[in-house]
Amino acid sequence: MARILPDGWEALEAGGAAPFETATLRRLAAGLAEDCCVFHGVHWTRLDHGYSVYGEIDFIVVGPNGQVILVEQKNGPLEETPDGLLKRYPGKSKSVARQMQRSIESLHSRFKQGHAGQRLALDYLLYCPDHRVLSPATAGIAPERIVDVRTADRLVNVVTAMLAAQPFVAGVTAAAVHAFLSDELELTLDPSAMVGQARTWVTRLSGGLATWARRLEFEPFRLRVIGTAGSGKTQLALRILEDAAARGQRARYVCYNRPLADHLARLVPPGVEVTTFHMLGDQEMRSAGNAPDFGQPGVFERLAAAYIARPPAPNDLLDVLVVDEGQDFTQSWADALLACLKPQGRGWWLEDPLQNLYDRPRIELPGWVTLRADANYRTPREILRQIGFFVDVGERVEAAGPLPGDDIDFATYADFAGLKDATVAAISKARSAGFKPDDIAVLTYCGRERSALMSFDRLGAYTLRRFDGSYDGAGNPVFQDGDILVETVFRFKGQSAPCIILTEIDFAALDDKVARRLYVGATRARMHLAMVMSERAAATLGERLA
Repeated sequence: MARILPDGWEALEAGGAAPFETATLRRLAAGLAEDCCVFHGVHWTRLDHGYSVYGEIDFIVVGPNGQVILVEQKNGPLEETPDGLLKRYPGKSKSVARQMQRSIESLHSRFKQGHAGQRLALDYLLYCPDHRVLSPATAGIAPERIVDVRTADRLVNVVTAMLAAQPFVAGVTAAAVHAFLSDELELTLDPSAMVGQARTWVTRLSGGLATWARRLEFEPFRLRVIGTAGSGKTQLALRILEDAAARGQRARYVCYNRPLADHLARLVPPGVEVTTFHMLGDQEMRSAGNAPDFGQPGVFERLAAAYIARPPAPNDLLDVLVVDEGQDFTQSWADALLACLKPQGRGWWLEDPLQNLYDRPRIELPGWVTLRADANYRTPREILRQIGFFVDVGERVEAAGPLPGDDIDFATYADFAGLKDATVAAISKARSAGFKPDDIAVLTYCGRERSALMSFDRLGAYTLRRFDGSYDGAGNPVFQDGDILVETVFRFKGQSAPCIILTEIDFAALDDKVARRLYVGATRARMHLAMVMSERAAATLGERLA
């Protein structure tokens, strides 16, 4: 089976994303050899740009020796004219051959620029599974490079033969081509996936933080990024840390939530420090021979105080400091962290005021440059629109995701039995829709101590994977094994999942604090959102919508 980049596309296939392209991707994945790789654009390109990887190309197949086959897929009817094949779009028609040629020339040119003038071993293929090309001679594309409705079942065989026919180019290896395409398409690890999930690949969306924020230059470099949920703040953090590691610099990433830190630690290059503020305090107490007891009340306040009281040593100063989830930090925490940054170092402060769940005052960062990122690329557009009915985001959030999305699934409960039944029903509905257990995260609106569900090992037929509230001797959280992740909104902030079931929603008044918590929970969803709420909460929302 060929390697597919980015992976995770099966979850979007379950949600009906780009059905024609995902069918082709499944065929290529199953039919090509395991030493081949397929770059695809099925689930990240913005909808108004179609589903192309590069220009007009939908799939880029890379062979074991660095050979490249570009596959452009055209569904539906094509027009055959004396000037070649045309594809009709609203208000205009485009030449298929010219579209493809521009992309081919551009890809060749960009590769040559970064590889001492070398050219890719590249060929191309038009795949039109719904159209029969009646006059191949006038199509504008060589007949042997067209797979139409008559030969659609031979797509994999044709691609395999084309790879074998491509001449070997000295110095152009598969690794070099993979690195080039990963950089050209801005592929990067997405740390917003649920805790424990393997690698998920995403690409830079139009105007993405991971590209343009890193191009800013000023002295001293102190940048405050105010970015909405799904704008790419944590993806940006990862790229910053990769840059620092490549330059041999000392870098530290600090966030508020331990699950996010644990997940990001698996993704960063060796030598990069990933921690939470309380983990820094834990290190300080242990170095002083005073291991904290996590079972004692007030332990987290003591951890914070231990780090704040520690003056930074000259050999501890950082070249790069990234603070994520900055809206949850206190001023004293910020001051202690920034004291460890070299004067000429680069400081990044990433935050979203709409995700301020602890009602913390705004951190004062005098002299810092501010950059705002208001586009949410993660949450389906329809879900974000419906969230706006009960959470006032004003004009601060742009729905820029690639998926239109469906309606939010609402359910209500009157008592604990009803809560369990409605939550189990939401899980079962998601499973029936094709979501795998690892695609689903059940988030409780309550904190762990107040949750009626977090103490259970299973809900209906589903075993639960959950933090049990305890820590081992090294300060690591202890998790109960299970199939479906159950977490609090507080701990899952900074992460996401294809399917979110936000449950135990209960409130008497829809104030700003309630609205922010709803917003955080709802915007974790990359495809599907279900909300299970008490009857009084539903009535309160109903009053807002009336």
